[in-house]
Amino acid sequence: MAVNRRRGEVSAIIDGRERTLCLTLGALAELEDSFAADNLADLAERFGQGRLSARDLIRIIGAGLRGAGETASEAEVAAMRIEDGAAGAARVATKLLTAAFGAPEESPPPNP
Repeated sequence: MAVNRRRGEVSAIIDGRERTLCLTLGALAELEDSFAADNLADLAERFGQGRLSARDLIRIIGAGLRGAGETASEAEVAAMRIEDGAAGAARVATKLLTAAFGAPEESPPPNP
């Protein structure tokens, strides 16, 4: 399955089949509501801390699936088997967030 990276799509093996996920504006608005964020900057700051709970992963992956056109509820996402388990779920969420917000900037090298 080919994904359109320009549209922020990522792919993942979930329940044994390849699926497309995408954090559309609607999906990002859903995440703002879920995380009680006032705006996208607040949401990006929260995710930029690098500490995601299992519940966070469920919400992010669910929003990505719904953004790509699936109708999975959070309970259904929680029951899904993601390739490589929790580590795989964290990678999928990270790929989605990177596609939506861009990669975190690297620190400049220290001056000698």
